[in-house]
Amino acid sequence: MKRIADLTVKLFADGAERTEMLRLYVNPLIQGFTTNPTLMRKAGVSDYEVFARDILAAIPDRPVSFEVFSDDFLEMERQAHRIASWGGQVYVKIPVTNTRGESSVALIRRLARAGIRLNVTALLTLQQVCEVSAALRECPSAYVSVFAGRIADTGCDPVPLMADAVRILQTYPQLQLIWASPRELLNVFQADEVGCHVITATSDILKKLSLVGKDLTAYSVDTVKMFHDDAASAGYSI
Repeated sequence: MKRIADLTVKLFADGAERTEMLRLYVNPLIQGFTTNPTLMRKAGVSDYEVFARDILAAIPDRPVSFEVFSDDFLEMERQAHRIASWGGQVYVKIPVTNTRGESSVALIRRLARAGIRLNVTALLTLQQVCEVSAALRECPSAYVSVFAGRIADTGCDPVPLMADAVRILQTYPQLQLIWASPRELLNVFQADEVGCHVITATSDILKKLSLVGKDLTAYSVDTVKMFHDDAASAGYSI
């Protein structure tokens, strides 16, 4: 197993808790940040722009992705231009479709030609990867976020699909593939092995980085101690 320091895949923190984002910002392993409306709502964010501008002021030197939230393509486009104006490190997240399943490719192409840095999100198929990467041909810099974790949730192994996605994006040097929605720390090593440029991870997964390389026999004893201590704390008796 590789050491964390030897990984080529970049680690991005996924979340919207300001305190946690700033804690992770001082960690040199974290090279970027992503958010979405669901995470922002969960974190209690009430004013989208105020939150975003505050985060960008606090994290001025790493890429940060903020997502549009309209379901109408013209309104998405307006929001994308506004979000992009907030800073040079901003990447605007555009969903691959709207809620009716209508493709965002035409919008993505327009925004790419306008020079807006994009993060196209919620991809789950190779057809989507092909269509989106072609639409991003004129984009100065963009991420293509494939939700490998959600693919795995359906019982499908995402590793072969992500390897194919890496090969598709090789034609476009300004594009980077994101392994999105990981479910466990092992996914970091899988993403690295297939050549993904980036993997996003929540704090719960990032906290497990300290376990990499841990002796499994010692970890077994730690697990037994946990069970024993919890039983004692609960005062169980038979």
